[in-house]
Amino acid sequence: MDYRKIDSFVRGLVERSTPERTAWNLEKLREGKPASWNYIDGCMLTALMEMEGLTGDERYFAFVKSCIDHFVGEDGSIRTFKPQAHNLDDINEGRVLFTLHERTGEEKYRRAAEFLHTRLDEQPRTPEGSFWHKAIYPNQVWLDGIYMAQPFLALYETHFGSGDCTDTVNQIRTVRKRMFSEEKGLYFHGYDASKSAFWADPDTGCSRNFWLRSLGWFAVALADLLDILPAGEGRDSLKAVFTELMGSVRRYADRSTGLYWQVPDQGGRTGNYLETSGSAMLAYAMLKGARLGALEEDYAVQGRKTFDGIVEKYLTFTGDGLNLGGICLVAGLGPEDNRRRDGSYEYYISEPVVENDAKGVAPFVLAYTEIKRLAQ
Repeated sequence: MDYRKIDSFVRGLVERSTPERTAWNLEKLREGKPASWNYIDGCMLTALMEMEGLTGDERYFAFVKSCIDHFVGEDGSIRTFKPQAHNLDDINEGRVLFTLHERTGEEKYRRAAEFLHTRLDEQPRTPEGSFWHKAIYPNQVWLDGIYMAQPFLALYETHFGSGDCTDTVNQIRTVRKRMFSEEKGLYFHGYDASKSAFWADPDTGCSRNFWLRSLGWFAVALADLLDILPAGEGRDSLKAVFTELMGSVRRYADRSTGLYWQVPDQGGRTGNYLETSGSAMLAYAMLKGARLGALEEDYAVQGRKTFDGIVEKYLTFTGDGLNLGGICLVAGLGPEDNRRRDGSYEYYISEPVVENDAKGVAPFVLAYTEIKRLAQ
């Protein structure tokens, strides 16, 4: 594979996008919804900032800035943001605010970061102190939410706060305590502290199965946090959680391709499939973890095998560039009026599989940035 074609693919996505209509946000495109502040675009903007840092191509930075400026006012307010939703997903796009502030000195980016930090101060919590995933999911912790909120919170503390990341560390310790399966070495997708959700085990509060992308979100969050947190007991605690997960998850990789299954511990079961987004996230986490010295070098080899497996299986050439397939469009748990999302095996394999959605493209690009670092 000529990796340079991936560079062209990413540039092409940017060239076909505007702040009002991004080429990768398939949920918005399919539903004809107007642009909004959302985690899907946030994932991609984070990846584009990494590309700019590696390539020096300022078009990436300019596009990210234009997207953020489309929503952020001079007073730091964020257009379309809904505080009453208490939605952790909506924190994620704020990760790029810190780099924008550093590069431009514009105070609106600091004010916007402070606005989002205040929203986290207001976020409802479980009795143990973990953020609810959303207002419509009371007392629920999802692995997805760790990625959506905790790297932002740590970045805020290290840039504008006291540097104390104890809250982040404690919330991840709680996830390890409540959501980790000692038997499988994996984390359940969700946990209901009240144990009352229809999908929750009445004894443990956990959902019934493991979902690949939720594991990927968690792994990426941990890898990124190891790059943010200062040396000390807190970082060491997160490193232990990270290395444990990476040590167990790698045994679920498909031996031939290096990819991982939509329901990771049930590879080969009827309906299960090798999924792109979660595989790319795990590839990124392994590559970055090895680069940071948190993992042994053979994890970088494993991460590269997974990345190359995605390229071989799901990246195809077209007249317009490249298509990235094998991406689960969405999955979740509930709410109460949506009992189809029950955490069952049958549910996870029933969601649409699509091409070129940012939830797959952004992790793929992030993993690619780590591949590019190997060549430096």
